[in-house]
Amino acid sequence: MQSPPRPAQDQPVISLRGATASLGSRPVLRGIDLTVGRGEVVALLGANGSGKSTAVRAVVGQVPLTDGDLALFGTEFKRFRDWSRIGYVPQRTTAAGGVPATVREVVSSGRLARSRFGLLRKADRAAVERALALVDMDAYAGVSVNALSGGQHQRVLIARALAGEPELLLMDEPMAGVDLANQEVLAKALREQVAAGATVLLVLHELGPLEPLIDRAVVLRDGCVVHDGPPPEAVGQHALPGHDHVHPHAAHGAEPLRTGLLS
Repeated sequence: MQSPPRPAQDQPVISLRGATASLGSRPVLRGIDLTVGRGEVVALLGANGSGKSTAVRAVVGQVPLTDGDLALFGTEFKRFRDWSRIGYVPQRTTAAGGVPATVREVVSSGRLARSRFGLLRKADRAAVERALALVDMDAYAGVSVNALSGGQHQRVLIARALAGEPELLLMDEPMAGVDLANQEVLAKALREQVAAGATVLLVLHELGPLEPLIDRAVVLRDGCVVHDGPPPEAVGQHALPGHDHVHPHAAHGAEPLRTGLLS
């Protein structure tokens, strides 16, 4: 007798199987498997060019797979339509610049997938205000995004994703180029999302203040998974030779400690 299918809540939030992808003629993902369960916080780590950002962009459909399978919330990707369940924060360098809008307007755009005909209701406006407060940008709500610092701009991009109240949050190097004070604000906002039950997949160059939140680390090298398990600080210095990882607790300006993981 065939066993019944598992209910959707028991399915992985992200399931990549044998995923391959290319940028132009260059293979970037070479048959990776990646599963993220409900409520997990998973860090994608690896050297530049290892395929981290491509993997996340493949999950949101920006990079098509050339082979393999992708399912979101238990639904095959080509049949998935419920994008309001997903919040995506791209790299700031690819998302910033030149937008003649206020902070509140940018964050409000994160509610469009949940609004009717682009009209924000009371619940939408309340979600925008909550997101602004989460990243400590409520005092800047009426300010043009072009007047912000890099770290403040990153907070706005994260607030835009949080405004949609996503079940799955995908973030591509959210701490890149952000000073320590802004990193701590972003880490606090993420802690609150995780406490509320959000599932998170992050591309990180180093763990930094997010280290205590990470349940699992998936390390890519040349488009292949070379480690899927405890974060690198827990697996030991020589577990993954060939990659250098900057220890998150290294003092500012000091020679970074190496733990054999990332470059």
